[in-house]
Amino acid sequence: MKKRALISVYEKDGILELAKYFVTNDVQIISTGGTYKYLKDNQIPVIEINEITHFPEILDGRVKTLHPSIHAGILAKRENRNHMETITNQQIKPIDFVIVNLYPFFDKVKEDLTFEQKLEFIDIGGPTMLRAAAKNFQDVVVIYDKNDYPELIKQMTDGNITLDFKRKLAGKVFNLMSAYDGAVSQFMLKDEYPPFYTTSFKKTQMLRYGENPHQSACFYGSTITGGSMNTFEILNGKELSYNNIKDVDIAWKAVNDFDTPACCALKHNTPCGFAVGKDDLDAYLKAYHVDPTSIFGGIVAFNCKVDKATAQELVKIFLEIVAAPSYEKDALAILQSKKNLRVIKINHQPQDQHCMTSVDGGLLVQSEDQKFFETMKVVTNTLPTVDQMKDLEFAMKVVKFVKSNAIVVAHHGVALGISGGQVNRIWPAMDALKRGKGATVLASDAFFPFRDVVDEAAKYGIKAIIQPGGSIKDQASIDAANEHHIAMVFTGIRHFKH
Repeated sequence: MKKRALISVYEKDGILELAKYFVTNDVQIISTGGTYKYLKDNQIPVIEINEITHFPEILDGRVKTLHPSIHAGILAKRENRNHMETITNQQIKPIDFVIVNLYPFFDKVKEDLTFEQKLEFIDIGGPTMLRAAAKNFQDVVVIYDKNDYPELIKQMTDGNITLDFKRKLAGKVFNLMSAYDGAVSQFMLKDEYPPFYTTSFKKTQMLRYGENPHQSACFYGSTITGGSMNTFEILNGKELSYNNIKDVDIAWKAVNDFDTPACCALKHNTPCGFAVGKDDLDAYLKAYHVDPTSIFGGIVAFNCKVDKATAQELVKIFLEIVAAPSYEKDALAILQSKKNLRVIKINHQPQDQHCMTSVDGGLLVQSEDQKFFETMKVVTNTLPTVDQMKDLEFAMKVVKFVKSNAIVVAHHGVALGISGGQVNRIWPAMDALKRGKGATVLASDAFFPFRDVVDEAAKYGIKAIIQPGGSIKDQASIDAANEHHIAMVFTGIRHFKH
């Protein structure tokens, strides 16, 4: 019996070559709508779907392949006598190849279309055929990925389409469908935490390794949102590593918390220098001088265009990455003169509403930390000045991106001392204060259960403190602040980062 292939593809790259191979190897081709016309226009012998179903395409093409003559031909098990007798009695012939790809929902859901317009790109017939063929993979070759066409042709030429290959193709189909259904589910649902947490990500690139050389790693980009880490452009240098992507993500999120020019120098996923300034150069120089040692081999992110003068400063030291929304032409040329410096143009502000962390056997999901304060309440006799209040807000925004227990001391929009990641909460305070000479304000991610941090801050000339409050011993730290004539502000919001 002559073999038959059903071809219905939205993406037509490579399909002519495969169709021609089928024809030369005596495989009969069945097709639908636009694909039928495309093959016909290119002189490929093809049978239109309604010649098989004896039923016209209806409902604007929504119903064309949803028919027993198609699905019985796909699902019939060739070694099952009852199956084969049934389709023979119904005058249905087997379908041996299903070559189908889907409406581009992944792309269209990101575009500026109405809900109704996006809804029309949810494919029904395609997934149904793909699932059916994948379930019956022992007898049916199913392909949605054009990159698999050459291997199919090779194996057919060799005279043996292996079971391993057919199973791999079927597995790829179910892998696609889980992502496709996940994307549609996210698009349709309004439930922040649905009964089943479905996500949809597509492999973008394999990475050289993970956090360490013995760990493998890969980057998957969201199929339904753009996202800053999913759409950046590398303008110079090699591809990013696992650690690079994690670092750029944090640095980019940090600078985007500010409306004025901001620069974040970051090392090991933690800011080592942070400042706002009148322009990119001013912000960079201030951030650099916070810790000229730690910035070496780190990354630098800006929330504004990088100009020539800033680029000239950046190339004076060894950096792994410079990231910004744009670059002056001369600035880019200067940065590109450093062969190994990765220069990244980031095209979107942070868009994630949730973040995920894997644990053994599960996934923790939480909303992004996007709420800055509940209420700004001065709790001391001494009031912060206008400038101190600006610095308190600045320092607390930086605290969000420092591992707990986090302490940031600042002055005039510069984070002069940054410390965190310690199990003892007094250690980061002492460390930040010692390194942050000249700082006048202090921000903490956690409340003070004792007065010790306030007493330590007073030794270094701190004039104002911002913290969430909420300890049963809040009054002890308030009393200490009053004794030292330090202003203290409670936010009602903590910013732990574990």
